[in-house]
Amino acid sequence: MIVVGTGCGPGLLTEEAISVLKTAEIVYGSKRAIEIVSPYLENSCEINFIEDYKKLKDLPPRSILLSTGDPMLAGLGNRGDRIIPGISSMQLAFSRLRLSLTNVSVVVAHGRDHLSANKQCIEELGRNKIVFLITDPGYSIISFVNLAKEKFSGLTIALCENLGYPEEVISKGTLESPPIQNSDLFVVVIWDKSN
Repeated sequence: MIVVGTGCGPGLLTEEAISVLKTAEIVYGSKRAIEIVSPYLENSCEINFIEDYKKLKDLPPRSILLSTGDPMLAGLGNRGDRIIPGISSMQLAFSRLRLSLTNVSVVVAHGRDHLSANKQCIEELGRNKIVFLITDPGYSIISFVNLAKEKFSGLTIALCENLGYPEEVISKGTLESPPIQNSDLFVVVIWDKSN
């Protein structure tokens, strides 16, 4: 099976990904992933929306499994015999914010306990890391702010919504005035501006 990173939005596929998709016979992915790659699929390609991620091990060997963003960043990269990377939300967010990736720590709150993720953010910020937080629609920045106020004062919080899409919005705030999310599709970048 080949796992193809779709990039985090339209127009962010790599040439390698496009080349593989043009010859695909059978593709599996989320609705969003399939929308991103559909211009590159032949009419004869069998398209399957993933309903149950627990059944991925049962996919035919010649399948292409789509992973939004990059498969190795909280994606489906561990499923494939071959992995084709994509442009991740982290790469796009850091380029938009003009931040280096050399001091980043990735924290995953998507589908996980949000309190534990927030505590991990606090630990990584204490190590002078820039935190890239992968969220899900139920995540609340305010829950992080309430926890972080006890330890920090000079944090910058960047809310990156709909990265790679025409409706992309990046808003910055602080612990005293955090950005408010308006979309279900967002990531958060947090750093101590005094470092």
